Amino acid sequence: MGVRCFARTPRSGGRRFLLLVCGLLAVLLAGCPASGGETDEPEPVSLVWQRVQLPSPDGPGRIVLRDLAVCAGRWHAAGAVVDGGGDARPAAWSSPDGAQWTPVPVLADSYYGRRSVLFSIACRDGRAAAVGGKVGGAHGNPRVSTWWQRGDGTLVEVAASFELYGGPKAVNVSRLAAGPAGWLIVGNRASGAAAWVSPDAAEFTLIEGAPELSTDEQGVTWAFDAVSGPSGWLAVGGLLPPGRIDRDPVAWTSVNGRDWGRTVLPGTEAYEEMQRVVLVDGAPVGVGLRGRGFGTWRRESTGWTAAGAFGAVAGGVPSVGGLAAEGGRVMAVVSDGERYGGWLSEDRGDRWRTVELPVTAPVGADRSVSLTADGQRWWLAVDDGSGTSLWTARLAPTSQ
Repeated sequence: MGVRCFARTPRSGGRRFLLLVCGLLAVLLAGCPASGGETDEPEPVSLVWQRVQLPSPDGPGRIVLRDLAVCAGRWHAAGAVVDGGGDARPAAWSSPDGAQWTPVPVLADSYYGRRSVLFSIACRDGRAAAVGGKVGGAHGNPRVSTWWQRGDGTLVEVAASFELYGGPKAVNVSRLAAGPAGWLIVGNRASGAAAWVSPDAAEFTLIEGAPELSTDEQGVTWAFDAVSGPSGWLAVGGLLPPGRIDRDPVAWTSVNGRDWGRTVLPGTEAYEEMQRVVLVDGAPVGVGLRGRGFGTWRRESTGWTAAGAFGAVAGGVPSVGGLAAEGGRVMAVVSDGERYGGWLSEDRGDRWRTVELPVTAPVGADRSVSLTADGQRWWLAVDDGSGTSLWTARLAPTSQ
């Protein structure tokens, strides 16, 4: 999803604050010279991409993909179908082998649910859940809803009160994660970073204002992504200390998704935050903004450490579009503010090499990328604003 700034209602004062934060981020990161990467660039990684076709779920329309997931030998894709008038309807697909895909029945219950775009999907035990949204209402904020998969395979919208995800304290809903403990959504409220937890994805509980997760005297918190690990949940994001305009990277841990502990990583005068996180051989690796480019952070047995830097900002607001791990390797697809590019690390983030994507991936409204891995292959979806394509690739033998 990248960097999202959704205004709260005027009476909360949040709109001016968020616009200020986004403006500062653009000033700090946009328009910088493309000199943030390494000077001696290694050889690009050779990947052979193959296109995978998705069937339209229910008639004509442009397929939009926003997220991919794989677990228990089944692949999942989520997004929407957009008709000629620009109206969307939620859509999802699944596959037993990654080659042949089948539309998943989607049952929407609300006005906004029937017009949602599913932007985050996760799975456990062969079943999926998703988060979707549709911009609407008096203030034009996203109307968020969640979806869980019944035993017959149907993805069903979960009925929820408006203020569970919206309301005067809403800022944004980011990403969904799944694990042995259940399901977790991370996002942000007026009080700072927040979470929504559920044992079965059929009903979520908002964790708002939790100590160490939310904003306090240490700084303003913001959560981007989460992953399930051996000891529970791990969420990542950034913290804006008092009197400064640049974030420091931060990680949170929780056994149950309700009680959180915070670790603020050593920062610099540059803008730094972790936007995505994956497990590589069981160890968390986060990727996000670091000054005029992108950086990696890795948790070792002794704690978090800053790993390698890569890429550079070209303009606009950069972001991490996708991050996945496969066989000890990490692939990131990042936006330099103008277009998305691929990067691969074979040493848990210390050194990075460029990866040529199968198609041009420009940045802008209604444009996105998503990425996942199944242990043998990479899966990449690219939406260039006019159409979405799904691709898969293996590492060429020469790069081993």
